[in-house]
Amino acid sequence: MPDAFYEKQDAYLQEQLEEKYPLSLNDMQPIRDKLYLWQGDITRLKVDAIVNAIHSQAGFQLRMACQQIMEDQGHDEETGQAKITPALNLPVQYVIHTVGPIIVDKPSLAQMKQLTSSYQQSLELAVEKGLKSIAFPCISTGEFHFPNDLAAKNALKTIEDFQKDHDIIVVINVFKDQDLDIYQSLLT
Repeated sequence: MPDAFYEKQDAYLQEQLEEKYPLSLNDMQPIRDKLYLWQGDITRLKVDAIVNAIHSQAGFQLRMACQQIMEDQGHDEETGQAKITPALNLPVQYVIHTVGPIIVDKPSLAQMKQLTSSYQQSLELAVEKGLKSIAFPCISTGEFHFPNDLAAKNALKTIEDFQKDHDIIVVINVFKDQDLDIYQSLLT
């Protein structure tokens, strides 16, 4: 695309971002030490990194960066792994991309381990980059059909185990009321 396209796109996305009013950790209350639970649009969060951003909010360049990663490695990203890119037009420094397991019937032990790995690999990338905060969506629920309650338990265990040895703030971002209820019941 010509440079003029990216200039217009970036100006539009930055204007949209200002209208959304990005939320920092100061705008939220922790539910536990170094752990926040927030319901809403993950692209509004102003933390160091968000996981699995909506490409349309970051800009076309994010899709191109992901494509370049796959071309460089010679294959699609494997389930349970993670990669990091700049965030472009999002209020964060980086986007961490991970592929969670797709469930057809019920999760197998291997798929449980893949979901754990998606969170673990994302956290490790954040720490390697020196980041102090990261926001996660509910990985693999929704279109990937991982049972929400099982995914939440897996996510919390992985996050809390990681935080025992690393100083990183985690925001669990939920979109659906069902997920908010699940996390609130697990965290109280």
